[in-house]
Amino acid sequence: MTGVVADAASCADRAALAAGVVVLEPTQVTELAAITALFDDIWHPDGSQPVSTEMLRALSKAGNYVAAALDGDRLVGAGVGFFAAPAGGTLHSHIAGVSSTVAGRHVGYALKLHQRAWALRRGVPEIEWTFDPLVARNAYFNIVKLGGRPTEYLPNFYGDMRDGINGDDDTDRLLLRWDLADPHVVEACAGTRQAVDAAHLRSRGAAVALDRGHDGEPVAGRTDATIVLVAVPTDVATLRGANPGRAKEWRIAVREVLGGLLAAGARVTGFDRAGWYVVQNSEC
Repeated sequence: MTGVVADAASCADRAALAAGVVVLEPTQVTELAAITALFDDIWHPDGSQPVSTEMLRALSKAGNYVAAALDGDRLVGAGVGFFAAPAGGTLHSHIAGVSSTVAGRHVGYALKLHQRAWALRRGVPEIEWTFDPLVARNAYFNIVKLGGRPTEYLPNFYGDMRDGINGDDDTDRLLLRWDLADPHVVEACAGTRQAVDAAHLRSRGAAVALDRGHDGEPVAGRTDATIVLVAVPTDVATLRGANPGRAKEWRIAVREVLGGLLAAGARVTGFDRAGWYVVQNSEC
């Protein structure tokens, strides 16, 4: 395990260097207040904050994960996690965000690799978090870039959030588990893991369980194959603004198809960057 910890720290250092940031663990109230302000600027909450300065102070003091990515003296990203039951077995990564001013620099990747190294140094083997299954770029990041595995579909998990990202949509989430020392996670964090190709899988017999119609609508298909593909909108954030009704159609369709597959024991094994979940069907 010592080698895995050292390798994780090395990967984290390289990712931070490539992103042009330094990732630190702030403890002072002024530093934590800056994280609160950054999250507010990202989510634009209509009501309660994503996380308060007081809560960050308490989480940090209790030994949980609070990290900040700095570009010089400018805060450009942050992540927060706390331990799940049983204590110490899993770190639940509650929230992470990156300023739009550093888009494309892979600051989020640097933060996650820092979090992985932080957890492994403390003997924590697994990190879990939730993400919106309709957001293709997040699915690709979590499943391909990091090597995480979605394990459970959670309908309307947070209830009504009404912020600048979620709008008035239901807050369905996928619960993702990150087995920090698993070989495919090690490969992903080293940048050597290959992405899947949905078109290639279709040519080899994969069924399309949910497709995109001619007008961008969700179209249900077949789930009676060993490998099935589940589409999501290519850009749901834009769709929510331009056609919120269509975005809700997608929410319901993905909930029924992907949620139904996972509830029946299927496993998400990959994600095509073009917006397809690759699912291994347990019933075939």
